[in-house]
Amino acid sequence: MSIPDLPGDAGPGPVPVEPVQLDVARVWSGHPVQFALVTDDPWQFAAYYDTERRLVVASRQLDEDSWHTHVLPTSVGWDSHNSIAMATDEVGQIHVSGNMHNVSLIYFRTTTPYDIDSFERVTSMVGSNEQSCTYPEFSRGPSGGLVFAYRDGGSGNGNHIFNAYDVETSRWSRLLDTPLTDGEGQRNAYPVGPIRGPDTLWHLVWVWRDTPDASTNHDISYARTSDLVNWEKGSGQAVSLPMRLSTADIVDPVPVRGGMINNNTKVGFDAEGRPIVGYHKYDSGGNTQLYNARFENGDWVVHQTSNWDTRWDFGGNGTLVFEIELDGVQAHPDGTLTQTWYHAKHGGWGAFRLDPETLEAIEVIDPPLPYPTSLDEPESPTPGMIVRWAEDWNDDPASPVRYLLRWETLESNRDMERVDVPPPTQLRLHAFPR
Repeated sequence: MSIPDLPGDAGPGPVPVEPVQLDVARVWSGHPVQFALVTDDPWQFAAYYDTERRLVVASRQLDEDSWHTHVLPTSVGWDSHNSIAMATDEVGQIHVSGNMHNVSLIYFRTTTPYDIDSFERVTSMVGSNEQSCTYPEFSRGPSGGLVFAYRDGGSGNGNHIFNAYDVETSRWSRLLDTPLTDGEGQRNAYPVGPIRGPDTLWHLVWVWRDTPDASTNHDISYARTSDLVNWEKGSGQAVSLPMRLSTADIVDPVPVRGGMINNNTKVGFDAEGRPIVGYHKYDSGGNTQLYNARFENGDWVVHQTSNWDTRWDFGGNGTLVFEIELDGVQAHPDGTLTQTWYHAKHGGWGAFRLDPETLEAIEVIDPPLPYPTSLDEPESPTPGMIVRWAEDWNDDPASPVRYLLRWETLESNRDMERVDVPPPTQLRLHAFPR
């Protein structure tokens, strides 16, 4: 079944959009690694690890049902850190990076716009700080150009690097002449973002982590920028780069082993467009709670949102199975605020309606998912399988269609090999009306 035509292709009036699913390929399911989806009308691209764990890019035009595939010369092992990042630039060249956890840069780029058969390996972007790369991420810069971010170095001893791409010369250069953050050889930052807010600024949050042990996260921090070059604190005070623990804007000085973990730190916004920093930590009784902090009257004010009666006591090395996940606070047209979360001991996925002043949960509601909850039920008969989703990197909120990838895998296994590997599962493209 083809994706319905978008408005403007079929005369005046809205074009009805029906949910659609389209098989892409059978994929590896022995452990989770994040896949990638990019829609650049009239083209669409999916990047994934196939049944043999090879990195594959599939392409199609939006009015077609079949996919064309191209295998790239790299294969994933058992490390769930080795996520795939993919993007298209202003002239249609496709960029893919992935399968990296503290290894040399792995990056491919097409030589012909939108043609996956023209992928070539590019061994270096800038030529320095590319021997220990992790967490590749593409984004759009202030003028629409492509930006690439990654961690240089290891957990507990790494810096965050930003590169910018010039389509005229097909060359990368440093967006910043210094790393964005600097752990000074004693720690590293785990950033989430930058996220562009309703104020048109980019907002970034991160925790500092001292060692590969996940329990050593501490001091959630914040910065914002209008151009990804000049950064400031929540107060508007400029902050020099690289940002260090001693100079960063500390939202909440959560101590080591205080119940905060990297990646569960999110930026949301209230109805006035003010950024809200969401995270979790232990309360005074030792239970894990969801907190939201907002800059109010000249300072960060921390609000406890949840009142859960359990503790997620985590630590150690390798990819953890998260008992708790969270999204940033979301403002709705009527001024109300909601926040979606996952809690393994409190019913799985749920959401809170928040008091707009205190940010306290006042009601538990169904999570506002973009897809039917039935799709979160695994199809595979293998016990322990979990449904995975990948959002469209180039998602357009103005489009009536939202695209997502869906597949199933076992939970992570601390990045260690499994003896029993489940059969491959089906990677599917889903399209839903907004």
